[in-house]
Amino acid sequence: MNRLRLILFHGSRLFLGGIFVYAGMIKAEDPVIFAGQVANYQLLPYAWNYLVAAILPYLEVISGVLLVLNRWVRPSTLVLGILNLIFMVALTSLIVRGIDIDCGCFRPDADVQTSPLSALIRDLGIMLLILMTWFFERRKNREERD
Repeated sequence: MNRLRLILFHGSRLFLGGIFVYAGMIKAEDPVIFAGQVANYQLLPYAWNYLVAAILPYLEVISGVLLVLNRWVRPSTLVLGILNLIFMVALTSLIVRGIDIDCGCFRPDADVQTSPLSALIRDLGIMLLILMTWFFERRKNREERD
């Protein structure tokens, strides 16, 4: 693996891991507030909002920690990729329905809100990091076998 690819792989892996550890920890601090943020999307039945709020932060933290530790990189990246894709679909749904709420990603109780469009643009960047981590890990593993 050439040096640039290796730097990009580790940089994207560490940055992505740090983002999701931070986001998950913020959400886990107060699951009730986070459940309210999930409910604002108006996509799930009432009880499911609490289920998502109880599970999602820990999925993010565990996957992020695994990325930071360079363990189970592919499965962790896949989990985060699926979560990010689902969130991008939810944000697109908000934009199409004309609902302007705070995304609830990093500060569920913040005074300053992040619009769905801003969050979608940010998540496109996060998806780029996910794809870089996924494909550079794949090449790294291939070159180690050869």
